[in-house]
Amino acid sequence: MRNHGFICATCGVQYPSSESPPEHCAICEDERQYVPIEGQQWTTPSELAAGHSNLFRHMAPGLTAIGTVPHFAIGQRAFLLRTPAGNVLWDCLTLLDEATIEIIEGLGGLDAIVLSHPHYFSTMAEWGQAFDCPVYVHAADRDWVTVPDARIEFWEGESREILPGIDVYRLGGHFPGASVLHWPEHEILLTGDTLLITPDRMASFMWSYPNNIPLDAGTVESIAQRLRPLAFDSAYSAFWGREILIDAKHVIEESAQRHCRALRGQPNVST
Repeated sequence: MRNHGFICATCGVQYPSSESPPEHCAICEDERQYVPIEGQQWTTPSELAAGHSNLFRHMAPGLTAIGTVPHFAIGQRAFLLRTPAGNVLWDCLTLLDEATIEIIEGLGGLDAIVLSHPHYFSTMAEWGQAFDCPVYVHAADRDWVTVPDARIEFWEGESREILPGIDVYRLGGHFPGASVLHWPEHEILLTGDTLLITPDRMASFMWSYPNNIPLDAGTVESIAQRLRPLAFDSAYSAFWGREILIDAKHVIEESAQRHCRALRGQPNVST
């Protein structure tokens, strides 16, 4: 039976079943997120499903984006990767209704779920239960898991093969375990908001996106260095329209340099 605990309406993360809502959402009270001025708000899976649904959008061969409409909580999209070795879900949505389960099962189900960082943990335990598959979370972010489940696997180190041809890399920065997913066969990088594609089709590197707190230059240089060995031409981040479809590796490298120049008070010149 899937968990039906209360859901934070601001970040979309689920808490264990209880008679009344929790007093606090630890994720929203952290400076990388926020509690609305109106105060902490809660909803339930049934309330969410009554007014929302998930849409599926083809992004590239084998790559489908899934998002909840109308907008809910942070509003991230998840990605379904269909590969010869099996299917992988990158990041999670809070809404998991029967229609979503039937569509994904019709596309071959899920063999693994991988989370980029705690802001997108949402209802990951329910997703793992529904598809009976492992849910991979970096061990550095273990303390942010709100609903423990036997299917959650805490991986360690700098990289992990999820399925043949699908690898996750820890970059850190936004969270200690913040990660990206690499699909080398299609030269695709899925970034969550470990790095976020900006409206000018560059990338930003932030400690807190809603509160506009940037990562320091040293951390961004470390992230750029960890990305250099990976071959990718396109990059998709957490929100609709935030992707780089051509020459993404070069653009992200340039973005890291732009970020560091700005923090050091050096002039940024358009290239």
